[in-house]
Amino acid sequence: MIQIEEQITVLSYFFQGLTLGAALILPLGPQNAFVMNQGIRRQYHLMIASLCAISDLLLICAGIFGGSALLMQSPWLLAIVTWGGVAFLLWYGWGALRTAMSSSVELASAEVLKQGRWKIVATVLAVTWLNPHVYLDTFVVLGSLGGQLADEPKRWFALGTVSASILWFYGLALLAAWLAPRLRTAKAQRIINGVVGLVMWFIALQLAADGVHHISSLIG
Repeated sequence: MIQIEEQITVLSYFFQGLTLGAALILPLGPQNAFVMNQGIRRQYHLMIASLCAISDLLLICAGIFGGSALLMQSPWLLAIVTWGGVAFLLWYGWGALRTAMSSSVELASAEVLKQGRWKIVATVLAVTWLNPHVYLDTFVVLGSLGGQLADEPKRWFALGTVSASILWFYGLALLAAWLAPRLRTAKAQRIINGVVGLVMWFIALQLAADGVHHISSLIG
């Protein structure tokens, strides 16, 4: 009876991690937008999903198993990551908006499809690792909650959050690829790229405001 209760308890930590991981990953951000676009193009979309899932695994484990303390003790490191993320998101958003406003969106999309594998890999790594929100989610939120747990519950909590990332990224990539025939029309591409560009710029402005506040607090 005690063993069954222990199993139920550890499973509850797994589902807590799964639920919280899903809540953190669902909002549209740079990672999700890139995975979705690559799925629509059916261009290395499963490889991109794998890289995002592996990156999340490393970040989640680092945050839950002690990395949050490093970030909180290095405010200048957080500032560097923040402004690097702002620059990248502005550049990425401009590329999406330029495609949306292109006189021939089909030609613009065709140019994007000519990108080599390593350029796409570099972009997805930048989208993931230069996004300060990723560190806030994994190191601050998950780290502060999961880091307080005992060893066994902590492992199950981490497994739940990692499972949420894996299910989400592969599901998003496969769903986008499945819907590709409907989403690769000129009208749909203009809407998608326009929304993605505006979201990237909105996130960049939010990060810039946070960065200014963070620098002011450091100087003050």
